Amino acid sequence: MRWITRERPKIDRLACPWLIRRFIDPEAEFFFVPYDQVLPQAQALGATPFDLPEVEFTHYDDRCTFDYFLEKYALDDPALHLLAPIVRGADTDDHTLASQAAGLWAISAGLAYNTPNDYELLEKAMPIYDALYSWARYLPHERHTQSPTERLFLRVFHDYLHKPPSAKTKVPSWAQELKAIIQDQIDTNLSLSLKEISEGLDIHPAYLSREFSKYFNNLSFGEYIRKLRIEKALELLNSPSHSLAEIAYLTGFSDQSHFTRVFKRHTGQSPAEYRKNVPKK
Repeated sequence: MRWITRERPKIDRLACPWLIRRFIDPEAEFFFVPYDQVLPQAQALGATPFDLPEVEFTHYDDRCTFDYFLEKYALDDPALHLLAPIVRGADTDDHTLASQAAGLWAISAGLAYNTPNDYELLEKAMPIYDALYSWARYLPHERHTQSPTERLFLRVFHDYLHKPPSAKTKVPSWAQELKAIIQDQIDTNLSLSLKEISEGLDIHPAYLSREFSKYFNNLSFGEYIRKLRIEKALELLNSPSHSLAEIAYLTGFSDQSHFTRVFKRHTGQSPAEYRKNVPKK
C-alpha cells in the first residue's frame, strides 16, 4: 500500500505511518509532499492521501486521523486506545486529554526541528512510538520514583502491608526503620508526597495516614514531616552558614515565605527573629 500526506509531519502524520506499518501493512510506502501537490501526486503514484481535509482518512469532529485509522481497521488493542488520546491531545494542542500529550508534542517538535528530511524524520519517530506503545501495553501503571528516600519508604511500607497479621508486632519493624530513614534524610530537601506514596502502594491515602500516626507520636504523615523540618531548621539557624532562603530549600519548604509562616506557627517567632536571638559563639 502507498500513502501520501503533507510535508513536515509532527504528530498525526508520524503516528499514522507508525500505526500502518506496525498493525496494518509492514511494507507500506509513504510520501511527503507540499500541500497543493498531495492530491495530484496521490493519483499519479496510486497512493491514498491522509491527514488532509476532504479525504477519507482525516479528522472527524474532535478526533484526529489516528482515531479514524483505529476505527476503520477495527484495531481493538487496548494499548492503541490508550495511545489515541495522547496522540489526539498532542496533535490538537489539547493537553488535558492525556498527561503524556504535552511531552509527545515537545519531543515531536524538537525531532522535526532537528531533522529537515521528512523520510529520515519518520524513521527516527518509529522507535519513539514503539516505546510509547510498550509503555501503554506493559507499563501504564508503573511510576518512576526519583527520590531514593521515597523508594525506601515504599519498599518498607509495602513489605509491612504484605506481612500476615500474626507477623505484625505492637511496634512494627517497618515503623522503626521508616523513622530512621526519614530522620537520616531530613537534611536532603525531603519531599515525600503522601498522595504519590499511596498511589505507588495502591492503597487509599486515608489508610496510610491512619496507620502512620499510630507509630509516629500520634502525628499525621504531614505533621511528622513538618516537625522534623522545623527541628532541622532550628539546627541550621544556629549557624550563619546558610541564608534563610537556603534553609527553606534544605528543609523542603516551597519557598522562604512558606518556611517563615510554618516556622512562626510552630515556634512563635520568625526564622529571622530566632536567628537574632541565637547566642553568639
